[in-house]
Amino acid sequence: MKWPEHGGQPKMMKKLLKAEELEVLDFSANLNPMGPPQWLQRELEAQWKKLLYYPDPNYSFSTSALAWMERIRDKEILLTNGGAEAIFLATKYFEGKRAGIVHPAFSEYDRACRHYHLQVTDILTSHEEDFRLPMNQLLETLPDLDVLFLCRPNNPTGVVISKAEIKMLLEQGLHHQTFLVIDEAFVDFVPHEALTPLLKEYPNLILLRSLTKMYTIPGLRLGYMMASEAVINEIKDFQIPWSVNGLASAIAPLLLKDKNFVANTVSWLEEETRKLRAFIESNDFYLSNTSVNFYLLQDKRNPEKTETLFTFLFQHGILARHTHNFKGLEGSHLRLAVRSEEENDKLIAILKKWREQK
Repeated sequence: MKWPEHGGQPKMMKKLLKAEELEVLDFSANLNPMGPPQWLQRELEAQWKKLLYYPDPNYSFSTSALAWMERIRDKEILLTNGGAEAIFLATKYFEGKRAGIVHPAFSEYDRACRHYHLQVTDILTSHEEDFRLPMNQLLETLPDLDVLFLCRPNNPTGVVISKAEIKMLLEQGLHHQTFLVIDEAFVDFVPHEALTPLLKEYPNLILLRSLTKMYTIPGLRLGYMMASEAVINEIKDFQIPWSVNGLASAIAPLLLKDKNFVANTVSWLEEETRKLRAFIESNDFYLSNTSVNFYLLQDKRNPEKTETLFTFLFQHGILARHTHNFKGLEGSHLRLAVRSEEENDKLIAILKKWREQK
């Protein structure tokens, strides 16, 4: 069966499995189940006149506000049309060169590299090592690369690379003129050591952010990139004019300003993840060492039956995310989002049914 390339496609899944009438909870999209901040709809309505005019091509106000919040200079940040544009712009900077991608990882890194004709070296993490970075292999490979793509926290495992490991790779990268592109699309979900201060020390660092996941606005398309002034200047030259719409630009600083929304989400996430982990691990399932709002799941007793579990969950009203297009996984696990308490309880009940029938 050819499943959708990304999560968040319940209608397509119902059609593929000929179950259009089935009520399904979508655990395949790793968005914040708390939904957008309550003030967002009101603010979008108040800002609607932005649609009547071309946006400032430099997004000066939003850029300055975001830079101030990130404690960097205006010239070190670039607003983008979601995290996807940030990925493709960063990859364009290394067009025709040599890239390394640490897998499993978001499939758009590989797609962007193929689009811009980069020669790709795949570096695999493993289930057996709980998807930790293979540091010795990476340090040996860096001299042969122009850029290394990392995801922190990783999608799909939820594992967070330590700041110490990042610094070690950046130090080696300086010696070999190798850049690190680090996608931090989910970093707001977990208390973390910020990497932005490293921009001052390491001109070979490019950070990518997305506001889609935390604030549940995938349709608004909003993200940004942080790097040295020289890198931002060059990338800005080949960004499509007005790639970010006026509404998204106006909303960006307001989202980052809402610290209470992020703090409440993180508090909720810690409690729900603790409950899920207690059930899953006590019932002989594998749950990846996640720190964010999604995780990898596998039945330890029947790891070869992941596809059957995927279908079983769907038939009982739970849409998980397959992992067939994640290198290093090839369908061996399922990725599920941490949802609301009620929805997570339903998942637990269905996993109990799966376990009881075995």
